[in-house]
Amino acid sequence: MNNLWNKIIYKIGSPVYDRFFNSGSFLKARKQVFQNISLGPDQKILFVGVGTGADLEVIDHTRLDVTAIDYSPDMLAKARKKFKNSTISFIEMDAQQLSFQKESFDLVIASLILSVVPDADQCLSEMKRVLKQEGKIIIFDKFAPVNKQLSLLKKLLRPLISVLGTDIGRNFEELYSSHKEGLYIEEDSPVMWNGMYRKIIIRSIPQTQYEEKADSF
Repeated sequence: MNNLWNKIIYKIGSPVYDRFFNSGSFLKARKQVFQNISLGPDQKILFVGVGTGADLEVIDHTRLDVTAIDYSPDMLAKARKKFKNSTISFIEMDAQQLSFQKESFDLVIASLILSVVPDADQCLSEMKRVLKQEGKIIIFDKFAPVNKQLSLLKKLLRPLISVLGTDIGRNFEELYSSHKEGLYIEEDSPVMWNGMYRKIIIRSIPQTQYEEKADSF
């Protein structure tokens, strides 16, 4: 998995992406992810790896201040076409190297991106950097089972599936452990496929609150 290969994969996959990842169980999961999520015009919202705009289709974006980035120009073109009459700002950008200033967004939404980028650690670091204090990161993605080893089948399939531009073996707990200072997990819920796909909400909190919560663990 690397940026150049991902561009090729999503150039090939962009015409049929919605057929697989914006229908059926995936569409149901996307709707579930945004249940009870408060979105308002006073918030600056960043969609990281917006793809074809599948998430945007399940929210009322008309009054929102939304910036949506993706590394694939072909996927981004699909999103732009869908929302050509909206005020959404679509930008071609690498999720591992966001060009925004520190603490620019109240809400960062990352659907199916941490399992796709070559360096998930750097991607999460960047999302944390651009998040305002008291802001939230909403993650919808697939991760390795909690406190379990990957099955033999998944271990065998992992390198093959990585060729298709996604990693089925990334461990969220390991990833989060490097960035948890100043953050707090508000929700971690299974969404589909027996918990392989999860909805995770992370909130940025003041250092004093983080220390209090850390002491209680």
